[in-house]
Formats: sequence, structure tokens, C-alpha cells
Amino acid sequence: MSTFTNSYKPPYDPKVLPEAELYGPAPYDLNFPLPIHLESLQTDRVFLTPFIPSTHGKAYWDAISADLDLFKYYPFICESYEEVLTFFELKIRRDPARIVFAVIDKTRPDPAHPEFGGGSLAGVVGLFNTSAPNLVSEIGHVLTFPAFQRTHVTGHAVGVLTKYCMESTAATPPGLGLRRLQWYCHPENAKSAGLAERMGMKREGIMRWHSVTQPELKDWGKVTRKDDPFPDRPGRDTLVLSVCWDEWESSGREKVQAVIDRKM
Repeated sequence: MSTFTNSYKPPYDPKVLPEAELYGPAPYDLNFPLPIHLESLQTDRVFLTPFIPSTHGKAYWDAISADLDLFKYYPFICESYEEVLTFFELKIRRDPARIVFAVIDKTRPDPAHPEFGGGSLAGVVGLFNTSAPNLVSEIGHVLTFPAFQRTHVTGHAVGVLTKYCMESTAATPPGLGLRRLQWYCHPENAKSAGLAERMGMKREGIMRWHSVTQPELKDWGKVTRKDDPFPDRPGRDTLVLSVCWDEWESSGREKVQAVIDRKM
């Protein structure tokens, strides 16, 4: 009879990290497998820069704390500033498949925060589930603060990140040359799906019971069976959209540029 062992231990996953770990290392280590070309991550009205908790964290919390309904369709929610910092350290920085960018609106100066480079922190947008060997990533955590919604911010932020992912590494400015860029959202989140489609992404289908959500999101989550290992955490389906390199070259580039060029 064969013998075996299983030394797996669950990852360290507290709701709030010890204070000494909340802001990550100094200098801040992005821990991301693809290059960051800041010159490729801007339009005439926004620029993206890596989200640094010590620089952007408090402004992020101040912008979302009054309206946590912003996370209605997310599989997670942060209910305190310390939980926000823990999320960015534990779920983003320590996962090499993820990075989040601060979205800076160049059209709204913020004298109170000169560290934002002359503009205002308007939201965040990230890359999740990144595989450098497979040239694949996913646009995730697209969050525009209420004061910047229904403006140019979301279209420019998602548009420039899509360009960055899909343009050739030989382009000027350079892109990442990905073969596939995907988008996950709740099937009922029509605004999210519509934004992805404006970027030239196509619907591929719905992944049923794709993720486990937080207990706070039980109002829209799917009810689990009686003996589920996480009885207090509902499930959710996920709509999948994507754009691939051949679609980008044939028409995707023009669709994204039309969004960026649109005057609002």
C-alpha cells in the first residue's frame, strides 16, 4: 500500500494584519511579474500609477467609507480603514498575479494632496489573475468614486489599461503584448458588462457558482446547501467577457480609442 503525506497549511488570512504589516515593505515592492511603463498608462485627462497604501490608502477609504454599497456586486467588502490596508497588502501585493493602480484625474487639482501628482484620486483599477507565461490577465477592482462617476474617468482609466495590456511590446509607448484580456462581473451588473463591451470585449458565458462571497453580501448571493463548509458565505455566478489579440488588431484598438477620445 502506498504511503503519502499532505503538509498543506491554510494561508495566513486575518481580517486585519498586525500594524507593522499594514502598509507593506519600504520601499514598496509591487511583486508583479510584468513591467510597469508609466508613460503607457496615461491619457490627456487621467494617469494610472501603482496604488501605494501609504500614499493613497487614506484617501481611498475616505472616498468609499460613506457608501459601502459601492461593493454591492463585489465578492469582498472592507468595513474599516485597517481592513482596506489588509486587503491591499494581503490580497493584492502578496499575490504576484495582482496589481492595483490609483486613477488620478488630471482635470481636478487637489492642493491638499500634492503627492497625487497634481490631480485628484478618482478611483482604482487593477489587473488580476495575471499569467506572464500565458500572456493573460483580467481587469479587476474597477472602482470609480461617487464624485467622479458619470465623467470621463472610468472610460479613460479602463481604456488606457486595456491599451497597455493589448498593445505590442514594440509599440510606442510600449504595451504588454497580452494574448487575452478578460473581465469578470456579476451577471446582474449591467453597467460593468456594458463598459467591457465598449472596450471591444465579447461575452463568453456565465461561470456558475464561481466564487465564495462575504457574509455581508448575503442579500444577493446564492444560498448554499445545508452542509456547505462555509454556511454563512453565499456563492455567486460570474459573467465572463474577453478581448484577444486578433480582435484587438482587427477592431479593438479603434473601439478603445473612441472611448478615450469621447468628450464628456
